[in-house]
Amino acid sequence: MKKIEIITRTFKLNEIKTTLSAIGVKGMTVNEVKGFGRQGGHKEVYRGAEYQVDFVPKIKIEVVVEDEFAPQVVEAATKAAQTGQVGDGKIFVSPVDEVVRIRTGETGEEAI
Repeated sequence: MKKIEIITRTFKLNEIKTTLSAIGVKGMTVNEVKGFGRQGGHKEVYRGAEYQVDFVPKIKIEVVVEDEFAPQVVEAATKAAQTGQVGDGKIFVSPVDEVVRIRTGETGEEAI
């Protein structure tokens, strides 16, 4: 199994959710996060004073899927999140050793 973490622009959430649901992803976890990368921060003006915003708001979407399904999820998420501009985000893929569904005690791929 693989855990796929998608960190991208907040306004892309609905498009990514719709795309992943259409290819068969059954669930996801979403968090509002802040961070910076090559995009760095940006300048904003508040009450006439300019200031630097170092951490940019993003969303983090986490899904766990079977190994063979992971490349399809990554490809779909990339297409849905891509704007072609700096700051589109990153996708991380990590191995998952075990999953347990708390309600039933199911383990492994049956618990996804």
